[in-house]
Amino acid sequence: MNKIEGVIFDWAGTTVDFGCFAPVHVFVDIFKDAGIDVTMEEARAPMGLLKIDHIRAMLSMSRISKLWEEKYGRAFTEQDVETFYNKFEPALLASLAEYTDPIPEIIETVQELRKQGLKIGSTTGYTDKMMDIVVPNAKRNGYSPDFYLTPDATNSLGRPYPYMIYRNMERLKLSASWKVVKVGDTISDIEEGKNAGVWSVGVIIGSSEMGLSLDEFNTLSLSDKERAISKTELSFMKNGADFTIRSMGELPALIKEINERIAEGERPNARALSIKA
Repeated sequence: MNKIEGVIFDWAGTTVDFGCFAPVHVFVDIFKDAGIDVTMEEARAPMGLLKIDHIRAMLSMSRISKLWEEKYGRAFTEQDVETFYNKFEPALLASLAEYTDPIPEIIETVQELRKQGLKIGSTTGYTDKMMDIVVPNAKRNGYSPDFYLTPDATNSLGRPYPYMIYRNMERLKLSASWKVVKVGDTISDIEEGKNAGVWSVGVIIGSSEMGLSLDEFNTLSLSDKERAISKTELSFMKNGADFTIRSMGELPALIKEINERIAEGERPNARALSIKA
């Protein structure tokens, strides 16, 4: 039938770890140890990428690159990238279990989607070793997709490449890209979905793109919450999202809307292209 068959979620910032804080703190710390002070915004900007690609992207940022050259008298090298990553991985692994609590509404939403007969897949910027910690802890806390895949299974070709989504489709037997929804909390997630030809949905509250912890978000005034939501929504849409949702509780209704659009002949990226134009 011509309707959505499966949903592929991101992990940190989308289904677990509200605000996606586990890797951010480590990125800031390892750069500080190297004598380079980076901002939280800089640490978050490449979020969603394979983590070694994330480090490379940070070192390539103009401000950070300049600071590096001023301190070390040369441009960074691939050896520097590997050195950073060799410090990043054990530091993240040591703290990762603390950041596996499911984000509000995800457990109930997944239950509802499964009642509708949808398959639940997932992709991530984490490695297999990292997910060996995240997956069992998240399952104990009530969240477990039907399948997950890391860039380790796609020759380290993570986001924005579409291959993790394709592997999910193969494993879950999803028949066409336009019958799949990808939900994520970063621009890399949106790009991954676009490149795979699936419906790309950005989740706003709890996202890395918004960058607020649950306590920080809850203490905002109503007007400040709306400003933060609007800013995040605009960023997702400018980068090609088909839709955004404020929180996971809105996803089942959105999938119903997407099914109606499919019945009318619409396909992924049509709305995003019209908004960009």
